[in-house]
Amino acid sequence: MKILFVHQNFPGQYLHLASHLGSLPGNEVIFITQRKDNAKLPGVRNIAYQPHRGITQNLHHYLVDTESGLLNAQSVARIALDLKEAGFIPDVMLGHNGWGEIWYLKDVFPNTPLIGYFEFFYRYRGADVGFDPAENKIFDHAPRIRTKNMGNLIGLDAADLGQTPTQWQRSLYPAEYQAKMHVVHEGVDTQKIAPNQNAHLQLPNAGIEFTLDDEVVTYVARNLEPYRGFQGFMRSLPAILDKRPNVQILVVGGDEVSYGHKLPDGQTHRELMLTELGTSLDLKRVHFLGKVPYSTYLTILQISRVHVYLTYPFVLSWSMLEAMAAGCLLVASKTAPVEEVIRDGANGLLVDFFSPTDITERVVDALQAGRNGYAHIRQNARTTIVGKFDLKTICLPAQLQLLETALGR
Repeated sequence: MKILFVHQNFPGQYLHLASHLGSLPGNEVIFITQRKDNAKLPGVRNIAYQPHRGITQNLHHYLVDTESGLLNAQSVARIALDLKEAGFIPDVMLGHNGWGEIWYLKDVFPNTPLIGYFEFFYRYRGADVGFDPAENKIFDHAPRIRTKNMGNLIGLDAADLGQTPTQWQRSLYPAEYQAKMHVVHEGVDTQKIAPNQNAHLQLPNAGIEFTLDDEVVTYVARNLEPYRGFQGFMRSLPAILDKRPNVQILVVGGDEVSYGHKLPDGQTHRELMLTELGTSLDLKRVHFLGKVPYSTYLTILQISRVHVYLTYPFVLSWSMLEAMAAGCLLVASKTAPVEEVIRDGANGLLVDFFSPTDITERVVDALQAGRNGYAHIRQNARTTIVGKFDLKTICLPAQLQLLETALGR
């Protein structure tokens, strides 16, 4: 079978599926991406591209994302035409719609089924926009959001089938398209991501080693920013540090902005919160680790006494599911994407996203319970992931079935 993948940041959500298909004898797997480094998967051939030009200067700001997607789509289509000229006609195509790359694939291969990965349909109400009551609401937001979905609608029309990772994310898409949307998560490798009673983490710069015997509170995000509740988490720390004199805080995440707006003058949200909290933070016990290797990240989850996960009503992070698989006790925001997975008091503890006091109380109560406190919630968290998101028994078979469905069409 010939399979064509497209994702600007190889391999993205296709790590496990592309690896599996690349390992099967007789398959020819090609992956189109913007990534130019030496990252590879066995049996998968990468083709890198870049848009032939940048965004038009002084373009209306509503249209920046659309033109960016158009330029990506054109570049991917050119590569697809070259592949077709060379005799490569895929049996099935898969690609993330978020950057426009799949928009013109069906114009090159009209008889090949296309499965689009659809992550988020933007809404003026009921999701991330307007979630924060302090947000300045202006009329411009509504038409901007409506226009931003042009790329979603182009991709929905082009794709034969859609894939989205959660029911809540599916619910954001227009009702007339939901019939083609299949809820299939990319999966969590619960054999690799599991509790480890012998886990230990060294912080050479601080001269500290942590194990499960230590009171460690963890927080993880790709970047430290409002969408992932960084401010609320930081504002909860002075009271947590005061009430638990032995607690250590490990914070993982970069200083860039993945979602939302950047601060003026190049200031980071970490710098902003450190300035706001000043001497109320004992920085000898708060460790900002930046972005860490995956093996280090996994160890951080395994030695965590309490893991804090906060998010706007937005795309659910892999890190939350992986923390549950690692047996973490989660203190998580009571927001729609989280509530699809976590039930308060059963497999995690839910808090008000906007209440640092609520976060503090839940974290302190959990720490007071000791190393073996809330053991049933930890176990239930892992059981949830094994039963609903396990890579090998649930999610990879579902992805392969989606391929079969597409081929059958």
